[in-house]
Amino acid sequence: MKSVNVNQSRALFRGAFILMLAALVTKILSAFYRIPFQNIVGDIGFYIYQQVYPFYGMAIVLSTTGFPVVISKLYAEQKLKGDDIKSRLLLFFSFIYLQLFGFLCFLILYFGAGSIAVWMNDPHLAILLRVVSIVFLMFPLISILRGYYQGSGNMVPTALSQVGEQSTRVVTILFLAYLFMEKGYSQYLVGGGAMFGSITGSMVSGIILFMFLWIRKEWKVIAPSPGMFQNYTGEAKKILKALIFQGLTICISGMLMIFIQLGDSLSLFSLLVSSGVEKDMAKGLKGIFDRGQPLIQLGTIAATSMSLTLVPLITRERLSAKPEFLQHKIQVALKVSVIIGVGASAGLWAIIEPTNTMLFENNAGSEVIGVLGFMILFTSITSTIIAIMQGLGVMLFPAIAAALAFPVKYILNGVFVPLYGTMGAAISSLLSLFLVTVLLFVQFKKITRISLFSLRFSWTVVMATATMVVFLKVYLYLWGTDDVGRIESVFQSLSSALLGGFLFLLVMIRGRVFLEEELSLFPFGSKLIKLMARKDRNRW
Repeated sequence: MKSVNVNQSRALFRGAFILMLAALVTKILSAFYRIPFQNIVGDIGFYIYQQVYPFYGMAIVLSTTGFPVVISKLYAEQKLKGDDIKSRLLLFFSFIYLQLFGFLCFLILYFGAGSIAVWMNDPHLAILLRVVSIVFLMFPLISILRGYYQGSGNMVPTALSQVGEQSTRVVTILFLAYLFMEKGYSQYLVGGGAMFGSITGSMVSGIILFMFLWIRKEWKVIAPSPGMFQNYTGEAKKILKALIFQGLTICISGMLMIFIQLGDSLSLFSLLVSSGVEKDMAKGLKGIFDRGQPLIQLGTIAATSMSLTLVPLITRERLSAKPEFLQHKIQVALKVSVIIGVGASAGLWAIIEPTNTMLFENNAGSEVIGVLGFMILFTSITSTIIAIMQGLGVMLFPAIAAALAFPVKYILNGVFVPLYGTMGAAISSLLSLFLVTVLLFVQFKKITRISLFSLRFSWTVVMATATMVVFLKVYLYLWGTDDVGRIESVFQSLSSALLGGFLFLLVMIRGRVFLEEELSLFPFGSKLIKLMARKDRNRW
């Protein structure tokens, strides 16, 4: 019996690792493609794409995060009980409910595209919104199939569908953007072509999942069977409740950054124009402002990829009723999110000019993008806290906190953008995320009742950050950043990132904020341990 439990545990964590790896690959692809895309279409073309992107981002979260997770959990429970009828009912009613929800989203976005575009003060965006609306018709089936395979313990179809979807989308976006620009089409048509990538990506994802169904002859599991609908009312209500109170709350929690971007899409350009900025210039300024998004995304990936590896361990300790180990894992996960979040934010701010030139051909908007970079700190902390709270079974509060980000961001834009332009939008983003972080942190402390950060930890973080920033500023000053070309900026940025990152990490580890056993939990842990002073190894 013990060996069976061990094997099940290994299978669980193997599956979690596969999904985590697929999510990491798709996030990296999602961040990186924006850089060549901006280089192809320019700042105004980038503005057009980013104005509509939040709506596509919502569809991706719906089909990747919340609903597949809940469906997989419920399906696994029914299969464990050996109840084949209820497991089929689950898939059938989940599909019906999600298809109705997806169809409603499609109708709202397709027929409301004109009104939303007018709200954005750019009616030409309506066609792009209508293209994106089609994705909402496709996400329900993808969610069901991913949930089915995850609930069956087979994570490979989900992982392949995610990577296939993102890869196809990126190839479509870059190919059509290059082709349409070469042919001299309008930038709105180029943006529409880029948004078409969302449809091709979803189609490939569905095809991959269907291939697994067909090859393994499993398509019957989602088809109705005789007698399935006898006394089904109670089960249908239970499924609907789970999708709303678990699936939807997880989805909303995963949309935090999308809500921030949506606030900018709906208000920033309009506010710039109403403040007296000429329309084309305002589009360019918004496009330059949006350069910060891939940098924030890459920084957040770096900050959370290590801290979130501990979440399955936290869930396991909760289930095994070991509070002392649970508290320890939570502390380590949060420490990692803060350390890498601070390091990435401050480091990006210090080297933003050569980095901006390296990625986007010039250093326009560097000051604003540097301030935006501090969003990495808040997103890394909030992402980790939300993941831990969900691992502890707390779903509703993170969703409420994340949803508050949109109205707060929208209102603060109205206050700061007329005064400070795009810098005002950057400030409002930081304030919005700061509020969400505080709300989550306070609630998190109430739930866990553990001491999170010691004075020594805080002091070491400050010292490591100050040391890194001073070093990087002196390093770039000695190199010289005036009139630096793109090739030279590549060497400046990469060497600065490597040297600054190593120095920051060295000061943190030598500051004894991690035990040797804690460092061993992370990728390349054995290499990190070697950075510790010899007297501190095996000290505890």
